[in-house]
Formats: sequence, structure tokens, C-alpha cells
Amino acid sequence: MTFLLDEIALATARLAEAGVPSPRTDAEEIAAFVHGVRRSELHTVKDADFDALFWEGVARREAREPLQHITGHAYFRYLELAVGPGVFVPRPETEVMAGWAIETLREMDVTAPLVVDLGTGSGAIALSIAQEVALAEVHAVEVDPAAYTWAKRNISEHGQGRTHLHPDDLAEALPELNGKVDLVISNPPYIPPGAIPRDPEVRHYDPSRALYGSGDDGLGEVRAVERTARRLLRPGGWVAVEHADEQGRAAYLTFPEDNGWRDVRLRQDLTRRDRFVTARLGQD
Repeated sequence: MTFLLDEIALATARLAEAGVPSPRTDAEEIAAFVHGVRRSELHTVKDADFDALFWEGVARREAREPLQHITGHAYFRYLELAVGPGVFVPRPETEVMAGWAIETLREMDVTAPLVVDLGTGSGAIALSIAQEVALAEVHAVEVDPAAYTWAKRNISEHGQGRTHLHPDDLAEALPELNGKVDLVISNPPYIPPGAIPRDPEVRHYDPSRALYGSGDDGLGEVRAVERTARRLLRPGGWVAVEHADEQGRAAYLTFPEDNGWRDVRLRQDLTRRDRFVTARLGQD
């Protein structure tokens, strides 16, 4: 047992006592970041090379600062994204929605699908689609200046020239693409005003603009996505929108048949909770 591994064990106990959900993983991630190695290489760090900055990172995580803010990156599907204050940290449940979109695009009889990501944040969804769907052209929309800066950085590194960033509001974005888009996807703000997120990492560190939706039920932006998707999509195109698990029925009803929507369906995340709604724009 090396000195660093002993310190990781102590840090794990501290993080567990602080209520951190994955204390061992987080302690190892901080140690790997500070010492410039992979988690699998932590045992190779010599005792003389131990960096006391490890404990500074542990103290920040103990105070429930997001691990991603401490290390400066977040993993999303096959991407390592730069994140920090001012941008929403992408979550595993959103990976499920991105995966659905990627599979749907692959099944389309379209050589170079056109995709719009409304409220892109860090760019996680847009970049995953561009990376995993051959020849897809993705337009990412983000109105918040701080989030836009993070998205620009990530798109510059991972965009492959097929991801285009626009500083627009999701309700009014990209009129030049009206009726041309194959798929619209969005993880908009949807927490109702006055609601308090359970996790302190979310409550204290994620930007409120990315969390709290408008309207009494928080679904104002989801309704805006419905209107924008109806405008942007070609007949037969698809939309996917994330929502809170308790908002499933209301999100479903946001895509009525009277507005031209077909095949509306609630879809579940990895915990089998309703997490996003998908719909297809009718061709009649």
C-alpha cells in the first residue's frame, strides 16, 4: 500500500460521512487529477510525489462542490467535456436521451441528417450526435453567455467541423432552417419555480437559468421547444425533450395530435423513471 492509497482511503471515509454518493470513486478521481495519472495508475505514484493539493480537492468535494468543477471535466457518452461554474454539468440520464436520438438518426433514410440541439449548455448532446452519427450536421443553440463560452470551447475541441453554435433563444432560433430539420432535441430548464433540488451539487452550483423553467409547472421552456420543433422539423421529423420524472404526463400532453404530432411516447431513464418525451411530426 502506497502513501497515496492510504490517503485515498481516509478521504473516502470523509466523503462518505459528508453524504457524497460515490466517495471512493470521487476520492480516486481527485487523486488522479491532482497527480496527473489515470485512476488505474494511482498505485504507481511514489510516496515522495504525493501532492497535498489532493486534500484541498477533497475538502471542496466534502463541501459538496461538484467533482466536475474540481477536475474541470465531465464525461458524457464517449466525450470528455470541459465544464465549470456557469454551465450545467451533464447527467447520465441525459445520455439515455442522446442515445435514443443517435439510434433514431441512424435508422433514418437520410444521408446527412440535420439536427438542432436547443439549449445546448456544455454542448454534450450536440457533440455526441456529431461524433456518433456519420455526416450529421448539428446546430447547437445557447443564449446564456457563460454556458455559450463553455459550449464554444468544447465544440472547438470536439466539433469535427459539423457542429455549429448559435447564441440564440430556443424559442426563436434558426428560422432559416424552418421545415428542414430531421431531429430536434433539448434538455431545457424544467424545475418548477420554488422547488428545491435534492442534491446540493445541483442546488448550489448548477446555474439557476439551466434549472428553473417558467410557468407555474416549470414547463414553459418545454412548450417553447414544442413550438420551435413544430416550426423547424420537416414532415416525419422527430423531437426529444427531457423533463423531470414527475412531469411525464404533462410533458406528454405538450405534444397534442391537433398540433400535428404522432407517435408521442414517454421514455424512461436508467432508473426506469419517465425522463423524456419523443414525438414525430405528421406527414399529412
